[in-house]
Amino acid sequence: MAFQQGLSGLNAASKNLDVIGNNIANSGTYGAKGSRAEFADVYAAALNGAGQSQIGIGTTLQSVAQQFTQGNITTTENPMDLAINGGGFFQVSDGVNPTRYTRNGQFKVSKDGFVVNNDGLKLMGYPANGSGVIQPGTATPLQLPTSGIPPAVTSEVKMEFNLDSRLKTTAPGGGLGTTIDLKDSTTYNNATSMTVYDAKGQDVAVTFYFQRAADPSGATPPNDVWNVYVTANGSPVTVDAANAAIVLDANNNPTTPYTTITFPPTGGNPATILGSAPVPPATTSPINLIIPAGTSSRGNATLPIGDSTTTPPSGIKIDLTKISENGSSFAVTDIKQDGYAPGQLTGITVASNGIVQARYSNGQSKPAGQVELATFRNPQGLQTMGGNVWIRTVASGDAVVGVPGDGNMGALQAGALEESNVDLTAELVNMVTAQRAYQANAQTIKTQDQVLQTIVNLR
Repeated sequence: MAFQQGLSGLNAASKNLDVIGNNIANSGTYGAKGSRAEFADVYAAALNGAGQSQIGIGTTLQSVAQQFTQGNITTTENPMDLAINGGGFFQVSDGVNPTRYTRNGQFKVSKDGFVVNNDGLKLMGYPANGSGVIQPGTATPLQLPTSGIPPAVTSEVKMEFNLDSRLKTTAPGGGLGTTIDLKDSTTYNNATSMTVYDAKGQDVAVTFYFQRAADPSGATPPNDVWNVYVTANGSPVTVDAANAAIVLDANNNPTTPYTTITFPPTGGNPATILGSAPVPPATTSPINLIIPAGTSSRGNATLPIGDSTTTPPSGIKIDLTKISENGSSFAVTDIKQDGYAPGQLTGITVASNGIVQARYSNGQSKPAGQVELATFRNPQGLQTMGGNVWIRTVASGDAVVGVPGDGNMGALQAGALEESNVDLTAELVNMVTAQRAYQANAQTIKTQDQVLQTIVNLR
C-alpha cells in the first residue's frame, strides 16, 4: 500500500492554503503583490522508463510565483504618496546593503530632508543643482532643500495695456514738458502699479501715471501723445541713465515725464517711445528704468541710512511693444517681471515624469530632483525581503533604470497609492477549493489505511 500520493497532496494543499492566507493577509497592503502556488507531478525514475503504465507518486510545490500585475490606484491627501501607473519599481537604499526595490509609495521626509519609507530606506533619484537643473547620472538619495531660495533682482518688465483714445488731454497747458500733480487725479488720465524687487529681495512699489498731452509736432492730423510718469514707493524716479537727481517742483512733483509715447493718428501700437525714430513695434527698444535707493515700502523713514533701504537695481528694461491705443477703456491685460523676494520651502509636488518640484513662500518653484525607477526582464526572479521590498537575483537579471514615463517605465501619480493586486473574492474561492483538496487527500489516506487493515485481518 502507498500513502505517498495522499501525503504529498496534503502537503501541497497545506502550502496552497498558506499562500492563499498570505495573499488575504496582505490584501490591504499598499504595493503588495499576490502569489500563486505552482505544483508539479512526481514520477519515480527508472532506467528504462515505465512506458504508459507508470503511476505517479504525488505532487510537489515547484514554485511560489508572485504576480506583478497592476493594482488599483487610490488617491490620498498626502502629496508624498506616490503610485506607479505601469511598470517599474522605486529604488530605496540604506547606503550599506544592496539597493532594494518596492512598489509601495508611502514616503515621508526625514529630519535631514531625505525622502524615506517607513523603514527609513532612502528613495533614489537624480539631484538638481542650485539653479534647479536635473543632473542625470548615478542615482543618489533624494534630499529636499532645507534652506530657502535667495532673492532675484528685477531686470526686465513686460507690460501689456490699452490706452483709451477717447480721453481728453489732462496735461496742464495741454502740451509736453508740463508738470503733473501726482496727488491730483485730474492732471493725469490713468495709473497702474506693480511690484519690483531689489538685490536684497525688498519689494519696491512702482506706479505708472499716464497723462494725455497735445502733439507738439503740429502734424495734421495730429499724433496721440502720452506722457508717462513713474514713482517708486511714492517718490518720483530719475530720468537719465546716469541716475542723476530728477528735477522736482515745489510740491515734489516731477517737472518732466519719464518717457513719452507717441501713437499714429490711427492708433494701434506706438510709433515712437522716448522720441526715438519710428520703428516697427516688434523692434521698439525697451526703455530703461533706473530706481534710486530709498526707504522700502515696509521700512521706517526714521531709521538711519542703511536700515530698511532699497538698493538701486542697475537698470530695469521695460518692454512696451505690446501696448496699444484704441477706442476702448483703459485696461492692463498683462504685467510680468522676473524678480522675486527670498522664500522658504512650503511644500513639494511630484510630476508624472518624477520631477520633484519645490514650492517656496514667495510663489517661486524649481526642481529639487527626479525620481529614478528600475525594471527587470524577469520580475518574478526577484527575491522578497519583507517590508514590501525585493532584491535582485541572477534569475531576475540586472536592473534597467530610467525616469518615469520613458520606455517601459510607468508614470508617477502623486497623492496616490497602488493597492494590493490581490483579488479577495478569488482568494476566498481558492481557499474553499484548497480545503476540499485537503479533505480529498485525507480521504485517500483513510481509504489506503482501511485497505491495509483488511489485508492484515486476512486469516
